[in-house]
Amino acid sequence: MLLLDFETFCSDSALVWQVVGWILMIFKIIIPLLLIILGAIDFGKAVVAGKDDEVKKSAKTFAMRAVAAAIIFLIPAIVRMVFNWVMDFTGSDLDYEVCSQCVVSPSKCDTSGAVDFSGE
Repeated sequence: MLLLDFETFCSDSALVWQVVGWILMIFKIIIPLLLIILGAIDFGKAVVAGKDDEVKKSAKTFAMRAVAAAIIFLIPAIVRMVFNWVMDFTGSDLDYEVCSQCVVSPSKCDTSGAVDFSGE
């Protein structure tokens, strides 16, 4: 006996995908703020120190952080692309769009068909 039907997997686990979407949404807010604050602190220290090597090191650190922030912003697009590939590969009308919608836009996620794991 299967615990979850694969044709309704995403609808059944919509709450989990919605939580993942909210976590990504929080990261998309916090990471740019941290990038700005830490970048300003690093550059401030380098300028006060007055050493060219420190400024170059701060610029390199800032660039690495900016790349990491850009990757975080690309995660929803990557998720949607992966789910579209899965839908194209399987050739079926499984509900992968529900998974994609819940991760990309958690406020628009339909959790009405989700399985209740609370045991009540």
